[in-house]
Amino acid sequence: MPALADRQHAAQWIRERLRSDGLFPQGWLRMEIDASWRRSVAHGVRCHDDALLNLNEFRDLGDLRDANRLLLDAAAPELDFLARRCGQQGIVILANAEATILSVEGNAGALADLGIGDVSPGATWTESLRGTNALGTALVEGRPVAIDSGEHFLGRLARFSCRSLPIADPHGNAIGVLDLTRDGQLPLAQDTLSMLVGAAASHIEARLFEAFFPDHFVIAFHPHRAYLDSTWCGVLAVREDGTVVAASAQACELLGLARADIVGLQCASLRGMSFAAFAGQAHTLDIADVAHDLALRVLRAPRRALTNTGCAGVRALDARSGTRSGAREAGLIKIAGRQSRLLRALQMARRGLDNALPVLVQGETGTGKEVVARALHDASERAGKPFIAVNCASIPEGLIESELFGYRDGAFTGARKGGMLGRLMQAHGGTLFLDEIGDMPLHLQARLLRVLQERKVAPLGAGEEQTIDIAVICATHRSLPTMVRDKTFREDLFYRINGVSVALPALRERDDIDLIVASLLERLNSQHVQISDELSEVFRTHPWPGNIRQLEMVLRTALAVRDDDEHEIGLDHLCDGFIDGACPTATNPAGRGLIRKHEDELIRESLARHDGNVAAAALTLGISRATLYRKLKRLRP
Repeated sequence: MPALADRQHAAQWIRERLRSDGLFPQGWLRMEIDASWRRSVAHGVRCHDDALLNLNEFRDLGDLRDANRLLLDAAAPELDFLARRCGQQGIVILANAEATILSVEGNAGALADLGIGDVSPGATWTESLRGTNALGTALVEGRPVAIDSGEHFLGRLARFSCRSLPIADPHGNAIGVLDLTRDGQLPLAQDTLSMLVGAAASHIEARLFEAFFPDHFVIAFHPHRAYLDSTWCGVLAVREDGTVVAASAQACELLGLARADIVGLQCASLRGMSFAAFAGQAHTLDIADVAHDLALRVLRAPRRALTNTGCAGVRALDARSGTRSGAREAGLIKIAGRQSRLLRALQMARRGLDNALPVLVQGETGTGKEVVARALHDASERAGKPFIAVNCASIPEGLIESELFGYRDGAFTGARKGGMLGRLMQAHGGTLFLDEIGDMPLHLQARLLRVLQERKVAPLGAGEEQTIDIAVICATHRSLPTMVRDKTFREDLFYRINGVSVALPALRERDDIDLIVASLLERLNSQHVQISDELSEVFRTHPWPGNIRQLEMVLRTALAVRDDDEHEIGLDHLCDGFIDGACPTATNPAGRGLIRKHEDELIRESLARHDGNVAAAALTLGISRATLYRKLKRLRP
């Protein structure tokens, strides 16, 4: 056996043996790398297969980012900092718990130039797919991993070295992995950049506490006050009644207790004092399990912070964070217009969401149920968290179960490689909007009911259940009580989703259509465009069978056919079918005919008065020359 000078030569020699005779000599690789290589062989990965670096099997980036919004938001400041510090020294990669890349910072183009095209968002780097690599191996090992030059399983990656650190959610479950990849060997000791990556991972985990527990106290602690801003402080999430609901790994180490032994305890049992003093950020707390005092800092206070503890610090935090709800209600006020009853219903729904009550939005098709749901989410305490919309009527019945609950790799024939995170899990920490809930199949209604009751979900092909924290908004144009009587909708599910009900009026029932038109024009970036008095009258009297959706399409069409120098939309910008009877419930065409006849007479009189001068006639009529020319086409046979 040849004498091998270093790990890189040893790894290359083993690759050659694997390729030539399928043998895997023992004792030449570090223990953890040897174990990973053997797993790679067991998965059927071929170390010489360069095609594995350019699979081009990318996940849909929109869905991927929505599903990992909490992690991306928590990591964004750290990735930005590392990108500035990294320069040309390396590449920083963030991946999710499935080893699918979410973000790449640094000169990834250099890898593509070397024929490594899959270091991009959407590409998955599990061990089972690409062999030993920093992202996949760290998730398998569940701990930080260092892969030196030559130790990647695929030969084309041999020149690179990597350090990777799993990122845990507040419950200790892997939610992602952060990696630093560089060309060349690892430094003998951790250098500054490697330490910065480690610190970034800790900061991301601390931010995840705040994202996962917006209605809890999030508290950092350490025996030394100077370390409260460091990566070595412990972090706890605590309910308003003083119950610990989550603890970071460093918190467990500082307290000398396992996470399972901390979660569920009262702060008093940990510290021998009242929660009011704990939440009040006392400078030092005597903890029996630690040989010296601890310094504390409240990183986040819930908006509904305790008001009877006498804790001025907590009340001040609550005042800064809780007064924003009024400003966020501006969206609800805009939707309600002059409908005071609707505004009251929307405000009740917003308060219901903030108190864990489901909301049911009812209204005809086109009344803007999803717009209302998004506005409620943005006005709630979950603003900024995921808003996941699922249209139960548009997803084929055979796919809706996998869409909602997700599935594991290999759960069924045709399942996407690596599995898929369901919409329920994507909404974790935020709001789930189930549109057209009345169209959900009966067999799924039972499973959804259990999820809403237990707040736990199990993907298809997975035995374990995962806890979810979601607010729920449902919507339908159907009469659910009638469906309950007809046995086409479960009665128990109806009462589970019908917490606070919002009835959206049809457009024909509203007396503030002018406000709705102005809002739509603003959304269409045409707020400078006016509506003529005649058209406003038509809008007020039209029955609008398609509701706001129909009105928006009418405005879109009118804006598209107007000339660039026209700043007013009138009857002449409407399609003939809208008024003249194409719609079976259209306005009386006789009235429309009288309006047009009178308009034609005014045009003829103005032209005659100015001897056919179109510019002068247009000025007299108060319209542009382009509009007058278009109207003249109608007059001339």
